[in-house]
Amino acid sequence: MPAELIRIVSRSSPMALAQVERVRAALAAHHPGLRTEVVPVTTSGDKWMGDLAKLGGKGAFTKEVDQALLDGRADLAVHCLKDIPADRPLPAGTTFAAYLERDDIRDALIDPAGRTLDELPAGTRIGTSSVRRVAQLAASHPELECVPMRGNANRRLDKLAAGDADALLLAVSGLERIDRTDVISEVLPVDVMCPPIGAGILALQCREDDTATIDAVTGLGHRDTWREATAERMFLHVLQGHCNSPVAGHARAHRNGDLSLRACVFTPDGKRVLNAQEWAGPLDPATLGMSVAVALLRQGARELIDGIPH
Repeated sequence: MPAELIRIVSRSSPMALAQVERVRAALAAHHPGLRTEVVPVTTSGDKWMGDLAKLGGKGAFTKEVDQALLDGRADLAVHCLKDIPADRPLPAGTTFAAYLERDDIRDALIDPAGRTLDELPAGTRIGTSSVRRVAQLAASHPELECVPMRGNANRRLDKLAAGDADALLLAVSGLERIDRTDVISEVLPVDVMCPPIGAGILALQCREDDTATIDAVTGLGHRDTWREATAERMFLHVLQGHCNSPVAGHARAHRNGDLSLRACVFTPDGKRVLNAQEWAGPLDPATLGMSVAVALLRQGARELIDGIPH
C-alpha cells in the first residue's frame, strides 16, 4: 500500500532543516498526493561543544535520529552521509533507501578580508575541529594555526564575526544549503583539501520493514552517487578509521562508466601522508573501496590509525 504520510526526523539546525525541505520538495514532485511532516530532535552532538571523541565520535549526531526511526515516531531520516560512521553498521532494522545526487564535495575558505589560503599571513587562526582539515593544513600550510571550533555553520560564522578565529574552513555544499555562499573567499581544490568520506551526499534512511516509505523514496536516488558512496563507505569500513583518524577520500563516477577512488591517511601533524588511487574498470564499487583500503594498509595505515588516541 503506498505511503500517504511520511514523518521525517531531523536535527533542528538550519542546515538540517534545509536538507529536509529539499527532500520534501522532491517527494512532492514525485508523489503529488503524499503528505510529509517534520519530527525535530536535538542530538547529543548538537548539545555537546567539546571533543566529539568523548561522545563516541560522529555517531553522536545520529543516535537520537536512529531511535526515532526504530521507535516508530518517524518514517524517514535525512543524513549528511559524512556524519554516518562507516566503521560500524547501521542500526539493525534500518537501511539506506536512496542517496540523492551528490552536491559539491569541496571545502571553502571564509576569510573576512577575502584572501586565499596562500595569502593568509603566518599565525592566522583557522577555526576548525576537523582532524582531516587540521592534518592537511599542517602538511600544506604549517605557518597557519588551527583553533578548535564546533557548531553548525551559522554558529561558526557567528563565532568568526565575534573574533574567535581569523578565518574558517566549511563545506561548500553546506554553505549552498543555507544560502551563504556569499561568505566564500576561496573554494579549495580536492588536491589541496581532500574531502571527507561521503562529502556532499544526502542519504535517506528508513526501517527495513517499511516497504511503503522505501517505495516512495527509492525514486529519489541517483545511481552514480550510489556507486561513489558504496566505494567510499566500504573503503572506510575496511580501514576501520575512528573519529580521530585523519582520513579523507572521494570516489568519482566518470562519463565513460569508470569509477575511481582516491584516498589519504595522515598523521595528525601532517608530517606523514599515505596516498592511494585506483580505477574500478570491471570492479564493483565495494571491491574498489576494499582495494584502495588494502593499498593504504600495505603502506602502514593500520599502525598510523591505531597510534592515534581515541
